Amino acid sequence: MTDGTTWLADRQSIAFGGYHVVLARGLSPEELAKRLAAALRYDTEHIVVPVGDHTGTSLLELMDDYDDVGLRLGSVGDWTYAVAYGGWQAEFGPLTPVSRDGAHVCLLEYEEENGKPVPPQFAYFHDGRLLAAFNLHLDGSWGYEKVEGDPDIAARLQERLTAAGLPDLERNRREVHRAALGVVEEFFGLALPREPIVSGTLPTVLLEPA
Repeated sequence: MTDGTTWLADRQSIAFGGYHVVLARGLSPEELAKRLAAALRYDTEHIVVPVGDHTGTSLLELMDDYDDVGLRLGSVGDWTYAVAYGGWQAEFGPLTPVSRDGAHVCLLEYEEENGKPVPPQFAYFHDGRLLAAFNLHLDGSWGYEKVEGDPDIAARLQERLTAAGLPDLERNRREVHRAALGVVEEFFGLALPREPIVSGTLPTVLLEPA
């Protein structure tokens, strides 16, 4: 099923604590996992360790330490995706290098249980460049007062958000979150299959020290 991305705005849409999803075009699931392992902020090199097919629940049961990071991998249309589990919060550095050699890479992230609170984040990279990034609450917090990135693409995306009535500080934040996801989904042609991620089993890897 080729769902969009707006379902990510549901409460605990993937797991308790929020979601960290990376979509990529031009990369196999295996290559995406390898590049994400290299993007971890740890001082030690990490490698990709396949552990079979898992649901989100069985992956978390498998992981001895929730500080570790696991990825469930899949594809839909021309998009490959990686869904992170465990202690992914703040563990990945910039994904610009993940998009090298012509790849398209999209980050969708929300630390839902962070008490600060941290707004949901969107960023899109291509061929080693940031094309667009902003916080999906569109509230001017956490350094994003508008869409940043490539001037032309950022301006066109900002126009789409404005046409959708965003930002709107009077609306419920979850509704704004969902509406903003809908705009970037249409603008970049994003797709993410809900049922396999929420209820199904997917090929799974752990990112472990080499």
